[in-house]
Amino acid sequence: MKILLVGEYSRLHNSLKEGLIELGHQVTIIATGDHFKNYPVDIKLNRKFNNGFAKKVKVFIYKLVKIDITSVSIKNQFFKQQERLKGFDIVHLINESPIGVTPKHEITFISFLKKHNKKLFLLSCGADYISVKHSFDKKPSYSILEPYFKNKTSPKSFDSILKYLKPDFKTLHDFVYKHIKGVIASDLDYHLPLKDHPNYLGLVANPINTDLLKFKKLHVDQKIKIFHGINRVNYYKKGSDYFEEALAIINTKYPDKVEIMMVENLPYQEYIKTYNEAHIVLDQVLAYDQGYNALEAMAKGKVVFTGAEKEFYQYYGLDKIVAINALPDALKIADALEELILNPSQIAVIGENARAFIEKEHHYIRSAEKYIDKWRST
Repeated sequence: MKILLVGEYSRLHNSLKEGLIELGHQVTIIATGDHFKNYPVDIKLNRKFNNGFAKKVKVFIYKLVKIDITSVSIKNQFFKQQERLKGFDIVHLINESPIGVTPKHEITFISFLKKHNKKLFLLSCGADYISVKHSFDKKPSYSILEPYFKNKTSPKSFDSILKYLKPDFKTLHDFVYKHIKGVIASDLDYHLPLKDHPNYLGLVANPINTDLLKFKKLHVDQKIKIFHGINRVNYYKKGSDYFEEALAIINTKYPDKVEIMMVENLPYQEYIKTYNEAHIVLDQVLAYDQGYNALEAMAKGKVVFTGAEKEFYQYYGLDKIVAINALPDALKIADALEELILNPSQIAVIGENARAFIEKEHHYIRSAEKYIDKWRST
């Protein structure tokens, strides 16, 4: 089949592309590269006017005439490539706002893709109307919106999430769901809100290219190395404040037993290199399942503090620890870290469990096969 993957988050579509190619399909990715992470894509849409003086001009123009010149620029780039965006058997949107522009322009893009290709599918991955509404209504015990509810930061910092509840994004949501053949969830945080939706085709676990991520058995000879990568924009949304508080406790209590590595806003390749020597990776708190960075670290055999709620263990029928559930409680995170510091032999065991889990449930070729089954099922 000829497949177009639209948008890119955390290398998900790159890994899916690699699995689909192994199965003999022809695959193209069109995306902006996910901001500073700059993932490789086949058709790159460059975000302009987002820095320095150009950004000030952009803000001024938007305030004056309500036109987002970054979106206009991306629209122009998109339609310069229009002949390369026709004739696909499958078009797969990574999100209901897959390019990350204004809803008006997203509708224009999706209308074009729907008209000139055969089947259109949606992935629920990242914030969207249904998952944000689920969290906003406080249906999960905690969610990415917890810092918003607790006034930890300015409400404006949640605009990138709460915008999905605004009328123009709700219009986009309704438009997308009217035109897709079905929606797939990438993990439990999106599966749970969608469970009873008529368009829902089920969960396909994030594809991880284990051929590129070599497993290295963990050994603790001297200090236990703990890695925490901070994305400042998503600091509270990822629960980094809980991690930092827990690390302060651990560093005070066990300064001779741990080495703490903290980095901020690194491009993907540098980020990966930095955590390669870590035993423990602190990923995120406010989730029930693992995101992409966590899964890649687990594939390398790291002990990852991330979303790993009881619903996750039940869904996969797990009876071994494959990741540490990072609760929104700094003391409990510190206690879990202390348990590993005092019992370092557990680090290697959990790392091996994590790799085995990724190979079984997230292998990129098997994941690609499941996507194909979902696409063909309609």
